[in-house]
Amino acid sequence: MSKPNTDALDMLIGLTQEALDAAARTLADDRRTQQQVQQQISTLTFYQQEYRQRLQHAMQAGISPSSFTNYRAFLLSLDQSIERAQRTLSTQQLQVDRSQSVWQEQYRKRNAYNTLVERRVLAAQLTEQRIEQRASDETSSQMHLRQTRSGAHTL
Repeated sequence: MSKPNTDALDMLIGLTQEALDAAARTLADDRRTQQQVQQQISTLTFYQQEYRQRLQHAMQAGISPSSFTNYRAFLLSLDQSIERAQRTLSTQQLQVDRSQSVWQEQYRKRNAYNTLVERRVLAAQLTEQRIEQRASDETSSQMHLRQTRSGAHTL
């Protein structure tokens, strides 16, 4: 009777492990995407600072109105790109948080099932030890009884 329960529990552990593995892959992908977006923001911010410095130098050296307009348009474009990337990063952080929650839930489930298996194994071992102890006690008792009987006959 314990075998079908163990098989069902083993199946649950296997399914939960597969779900845990899938959740881990999703979390890793989401974190990788988050890092890529962070890198994109860093790169855009670097370009923005560099371009602002170029504009400063150009203004000090003297710049035509059309060049100034081009600089400002490009800087505005960079600002907008950074804002979009920051919104994407915020959305991606939410996705990472959700993925991490899913992973943690699958991890807890797997550990709970493993704990059940360990408890069943422990209970089975305890039952086996008790059976062996009873058998040993019975054997000792029978040997003692035989010795007592054989001792009584020699007197």
